[in-house]
Amino acid sequence: MVRGPLDFWNEWGTRILVLLSLGFQVILHLFAKVRRRKASSAMQRFFLWLAYQLSDMTATYAAGQLFFSSTPQEHHLVAFWAPFLLLHLGGPDNITAYALEDSKLWKRHFLSLLVQVLGAGHVLYKHIIGSGILLMLAAILIFGLGVAKYGERTCALWFANFSRLRSSLKVVPRDKHHQNFYAEHQHGYNDSNGELLQLAHSLFHICKRGIVDSVMMVDPDSLSELDSLDNTIIHGLMKDRERMWTVMEMELSLMYDILYTKASVIHSWFGYCIRVVSPLAIIASLMLFQLSGKDGDSLADVVVTYTLLVVALVLETKSLVGALGSSWVFAFLCATRCNWLRHAALCSGRWHGLRQRLGSLHRSWPGKVIITRNSRRWSGTMGQHNMLQFRTKQMDSMSLQLGNLFNRVGLGESFERRFYSWTVEVPEKVKNRAQQVDEIVSLGDINTMGMLRYNWGKMALSEKKYPGLYKELEGWHGVDFHKSIISWHIATDLILAARQPSGHDAADGRVEAVRTLSNYMMFLLVDRPDMLPGLPQNWLYKKTCTNLDELCEKSLVGSRGSIFTALKRLFGPHHHRRCLNPSKLEKELAGIVLELPHEENFNYYETPRLMYARQLARILRRRDEDEVDVLLDVWTDFMAYAANRCSREAHARNLNSGGELTTVLWLMIEHLRLIKGDATK
Repeated sequence: MVRGPLDFWNEWGTRILVLLSLGFQVILHLFAKVRRRKASSAMQRFFLWLAYQLSDMTATYAAGQLFFSSTPQEHHLVAFWAPFLLLHLGGPDNITAYALEDSKLWKRHFLSLLVQVLGAGHVLYKHIIGSGILLMLAAILIFGLGVAKYGERTCALWFANFSRLRSSLKVVPRDKHHQNFYAEHQHGYNDSNGELLQLAHSLFHICKRGIVDSVMMVDPDSLSELDSLDNTIIHGLMKDRERMWTVMEMELSLMYDILYTKASVIHSWFGYCIRVVSPLAIIASLMLFQLSGKDGDSLADVVVTYTLLVVALVLETKSLVGALGSSWVFAFLCATRCNWLRHAALCSGRWHGLRQRLGSLHRSWPGKVIITRNSRRWSGTMGQHNMLQFRTKQMDSMSLQLGNLFNRVGLGESFERRFYSWTVEVPEKVKNRAQQVDEIVSLGDINTMGMLRYNWGKMALSEKKYPGLYKELEGWHGVDFHKSIISWHIATDLILAARQPSGHDAADGRVEAVRTLSNYMMFLLVDRPDMLPGLPQNWLYKKTCTNLDELCEKSLVGSRGSIFTALKRLFGPHHHRRCLNPSKLEKELAGIVLELPHEENFNYYETPRLMYARQLARILRRRDEDEVDVLLDVWTDFMAYAANRCSREAHARNLNSGGELTTVLWLMIEHLRLIKGDATK
């Protein structure tokens, strides 16, 4: 008799669901780290997102199947899989939340935890009790482990909630011996990165406080001592700005751990106990299952059960090794009140030796399967979007047709962001300017709330450096930050397109830095509007694009590209592309905008941003100052203002997609505020 799809699903459906749930866990374990890197491929992120969304759904649906199905006696092993589904719902250590908003749903996860635990307990009671003492003991071990891991995930989401973080930072305990221990053991590592990571842990409370806008209340007796220690560390780092920048990157990486992984739960007495017990419990369950009688059991069920046990053992061993090799262990040992443990692990150098051996294990081929190495450094890339380049590429008929197709299905904006934006490595000149933010944020320019007192561009165009320039530009500078970005972005392209290139510009990297910063701020406006202060001005951007399109249609001749080229640009790699030299069409468009008349075709009210940009460019070109120097100062000022005035939640949210240059800059300003405030006192 031919069996239909329904019969096949009734027999194999539960097995397929359980194995799918297991497969999603493996994907999450292996690919969760790609969220730390901005340059990771869109395909990797898509598979990670898909696995994250489907993992809970699959495990929950499979658990429901087990709960409501009447499992025949010959398939009683299927009931043994219920505790494994709890283990899967607990998720891996390196991902608890995919987005920042997930942590706000911790109450829903807690309710789901109660329901799933009761459901799994019911399945075990109904089908496992009476199936043999060995199988029952194995099921109890996995059940207990699953409850603990699922509870860990719920607690990690709760701890990552901003309100919980804020309340935990309001009062600092008197005993700060661990911070002194950081200072006393700065040379516990044999490599400079290890030492810097240690310093990042010692200053991490500044990052946590800043990200949740918390005001810390410290006992007066220890206030001066703590401030003195922080200031000593920061002053020492500022002697080498590259080291300071690295520590900022590492602090943000630690913040990522708190918000998006189980780090806050793992690195506690309970978390370490769970990680030590987990592999032992699975080994014991594997042995008990091996010794239990399997007469009458389906061969497929036996194979699935062995697969669940072996893969769970590998993943839990990976979690144990990863936890022991984490720098968070050092922070835990420094903060613990158990002096004997601290002395045995740190003073003797045993933990440092263990960490080095684990690092060597990672570099070997088998270690790469067990350990997933997480880089503590920022990706070092920045997004780019150029309006003139964007609009001139619309002249390509194939790109235009492809864009119209995406517009019809409601994906026009996503298409434009993907098709016309790219990433580049941060130029050395830009990085140097960002590292010198202490020269931008001078004493007294930060208020008690940590916000810059001055408006964007005002410090860059100071009377002392450029006499009379700010007053001359004031009417065209813009009263809104988003409007100013658009005006200055177009003005920058107008100036650079009209400027005769020289070997000196290429050598000192100024033009590259100016163009990169200009494109980066426009990228934030288009692709990351939440990373800029104030309300998004998407309508103004669209209006300016329309104005540029009208100019292109009247004055420029388009080209016809191939569908292959268009698709390659859409789905191909978008990182590390450099578009520093404007194309011929871009130069032509820049020349047209620069020569726009006051009246006739384009009046002031119809094209305000183009007129503002044209006027800014004309003023800078006729001044005696080097316009490239002025632009570099202005864009550095814009970047510092955006970093400081951006919402803290936006900084935290974008850590999940590799982080932004402005976030590293914001954190540096937060640290500088401490030593600036100390100098004021």
